[in-house]
Amino acid sequence: MIRLAISKGRILEQAVTALEKVNILCQVNPMNSRRLIIPTNMDNLEIIVIKASDVPVYIDSGKIDLGIVGLDTLMEDDKNNHFRLCDMTISKCKLAVAGKAKTKYFNNMKVATKYPNIAKKYFENIGFQCSILELYGSIELAPVLGLSDFIVDIVETGKTLKENGLRVHDTITKVSSLLIANRVSYKIKRKEINSFVDRIKL
Repeated sequence: MIRLAISKGRILEQAVTALEKVNILCQVNPMNSRRLIIPTNMDNLEIIVIKASDVPVYIDSGKIDLGIVGLDTLMEDDKNNHFRLCDMTISKCKLAVAGKAKTKYFNNMKVATKYPNIAKKYFENIGFQCSILELYGSIELAPVLGLSDFIVDIVETGKTLKENGLRVHDTITKVSSLLIANRVSYKIKRKEINSFVDRIKL
């Protein structure tokens, strides 16, 4: 049995659609079911629905063989505990620094983000020290209300930023969702995993 973990939310929706295109079908709709383990029409494949930040943890544990998760999550987790098998080319966006138009970078600025490791490393690499404020919802409010000078967050269209008087200052990286594998699982179940990868690449 191969267990495939998929991040909740937009990635799950787009991943299920991508799997359906190659006739891999969920027997229960994961978007409106409370079930976390979803059987498929393949006898040897089940889908596990979990929070994005938990995907690398489960992959590392070996309890789950494969995962579909955003590059941003893997960068923040920063563990080399998996193989990156392919880019699913879904859930595309960018990880960016945003703030008010006239605000400039300066040492000891405050940065609000749910990506503390990525943000700290990015600003250190360009020569600035910063204080990280971890937030997990409505991050755009932080610079608007003066709680932070900048934010580091996922940007899709930029509409939310614009409507709140903010703009992108720098793009840290482009993001899409990757298919990853537990290293031991890949060695033990290489044939089955490669067969799955070949199928979704069609």
